[in-house]
Amino acid sequence: MTSREDCLARDQADPLACLRGLFDLPDGTLYLDGNSLGVLPKATAARVQEVVRHEWGVDLIKSWNSAGWMDLPRRVGDKIAQLIGAGPGEVVVADSTSVNLYKVLMAAARLQQERSHERRVIVSERSNFPTDLYIAQGVCEPLGWELRLLDAHELEAGFAPDTAILLLTHVNYRTGRMHDMAHLTRLAHECGALAVWDLAHSAGAVPVDLTACEADYAVGCGYKYLNGGPGAPAFVWAHPRHADRFAQPLSGWLGHVAPFEFSPHYTPAPGIARYLCGTPPVLSLAALECGVDTVLAAEPHGGLSALRAKSLALSELFVQLVDTRCAGHGLTVVSPRDAGRRGSQVCLSRAEGGYAVVQALIARGVIGDFRAGDSRTPDILRFGLTPLYTRYVDVWDAVEHLRQVLQDGEWQRPEFHRRQAVT
Repeated sequence: MTSREDCLARDQADPLACLRGLFDLPDGTLYLDGNSLGVLPKATAARVQEVVRHEWGVDLIKSWNSAGWMDLPRRVGDKIAQLIGAGPGEVVVADSTSVNLYKVLMAAARLQQERSHERRVIVSERSNFPTDLYIAQGVCEPLGWELRLLDAHELEAGFAPDTAILLLTHVNYRTGRMHDMAHLTRLAHECGALAVWDLAHSAGAVPVDLTACEADYAVGCGYKYLNGGPGAPAFVWAHPRHADRFAQPLSGWLGHVAPFEFSPHYTPAPGIARYLCGTPPVLSLAALECGVDTVLAAEPHGGLSALRAKSLALSELFVQLVDTRCAGHGLTVVSPRDAGRRGSQVCLSRAEGGYAVVQALIARGVIGDFRAGDSRTPDILRFGLTPLYTRYVDVWDAVEHLRQVLQDGEWQRPEFHRRQAVT
């Protein structure tokens, strides 16, 4: 059985260990929730303060030019492009994941309407993140289209002549199950559909190659594995073969070909720039750039391949320790046992008290989170394993806390059953 000393030895030998020093981690906290909100990079506070005190406070409006504020959506987008297999000038940072998803779904729908009036179905996974499904519903309703929801095992056989768009989140938020992007995109194209991918739980955590997979559109989140801070802006990508086709529906002034001509008529900018909408959120973009830089800092140490290898090792350790040290306490590993089909998180279920167990862990300084189930799916205890700053000994200690919470019945205390607004 793996011991705590074994984990300490693995940390000593870890080639990525130096990257933990890039983050401001609170003492006494075992943070396993980077799949929901990344840790604060040490560089962020000083950078945001510089923007506030000097660029805004001293240079004022001149900073749109002198400090490059207007270029931030593209500059940060080019950095993110390196993490998702996109080229320079193909990604912009703007708005939220939900808003960007609406843009690309409408663009994809217009493209399909031009090709065929018989294709009127968006196919997605039943357990996809709800906002993706809500946005898809909002696209379907005015078009008279249908949103068809399938379980994960039904997707490969779920394409039909009426399928217009495949919409999937690359790594499922509830289970950590990772879809085969290349394979499903190929199946979509073979039936004449377009493939739209949400990279919220992928970008910065697992290798993604949108270009090699021939994906059509992608969106993603800035505040999870990219460490951009709460509510950080999101990013959007369109394959170059689609980028100049159709003006996305939110035709704001920053997506105009010449914003400062102030024309009363909209003409979309070329390429991905047309997916911009309103004025860039400069403070948030400055923070996000610091977060993206922490992921890019892994490049001299093996880059995303090394991050992925450590992520798999951490999650394998977590599963092994839960199986051995928490046996008999009603836990089931919901994430795929096959590590290659798993993102950078491990999800557990328990028939009773899942929410209270997570709250008891949080009270001990072990930060995970909880996602409620329904009649079809169990309650989920989620643990994100971010290889930039998660250590092997953190995993050992977190599982030991979990064992104690279950063995001692600590989760049964009344205060751990009171639901908070955010779970």
